[in-house]
Amino acid sequence: MKPDSLELRPGQSTELLKELHILTREGRINQDSRRKLKQVYHLYQFIEKLLLELPAEPGPTLADHGAGKSYLGFILYDLFFKQRDNGHIYGIETRPELVERSQALATRLGFERMSFLNVTAAEAADAAVLPDSIDVVTALHACDTATDDAIAFGLRKNARFMVLVPCCQAEIAGCLRQNKALALARTPLAELWRHPLHTRELGSQLTNVLRCLYLEASGYQVTVTELVGWEHSLKNELILARHTGQRKRSAAERLRAVLVEFGLQGLEPLRYPGLH
Repeated sequence: MKPDSLELRPGQSTELLKELHILTREGRINQDSRRKLKQVYHLYQFIEKLLLELPAEPGPTLADHGAGKSYLGFILYDLFFKQRDNGHIYGIETRPELVERSQALATRLGFERMSFLNVTAAEAADAAVLPDSIDVVTALHACDTATDDAIAFGLRKNARFMVLVPCCQAEIAGCLRQNKALALARTPLAELWRHPLHTRELGSQLTNVLRCLYLEASGYQVTVTELVGWEHSLKNELILARHTGQRKRSAAERLRAVLVEFGLQGLEPLRYPGLH
């Protein structure tokens, strides 16, 4: 099968795709792998534009939280970093077997400017191996509060850009569930989360709304869009944050107002510290 028929991007290594088991050893691809590759390419298009905005020297740094098998990190390195003689990708993952596998693959492919850390997103901010600042922070389906930890990491590291695709989110839904009886007595708006399915869906929506407000309050311009063609409608929201340094007091005020309205004030010091 010709590479063109696989719809590969120019310069894409078929050897890498075989190592990632996206292609078979014969260079063939099944429908599931084709879909996965198209999804990663779609996300790559967003990230590539951000990387091109960064200064050529000393080279971009990128931290990928919840890296898993590091499909995104390897594709980014192969299509962007490999063409340059500087820059570094750090994969952050809690499962040691995936960290070992990814590091071995990077060594085998000669991807010398890739490193993998067996730490949580929360622990990564204090990891000595990471530089004091990181240009781009990504979190692709980092589960539940790991996305919040990735945001906190980005703030600590003065990230220029954050690229977030949230996954399952249980923390706020749990808070809504715990205070449901009191909320139903206090406001008719509690009907929005009276039923368990609505509690989960509203909790997910609120989580991302609060994340966006927190980023705006912390000096970022935020864009929310949809990743077209992703198979799970609840996991295709893309949050792009660009650092401007202009903290929005109004965003902080609205964030606090939303927390109060939904009885979530206890989350402010844990998830949204430093509001002005």
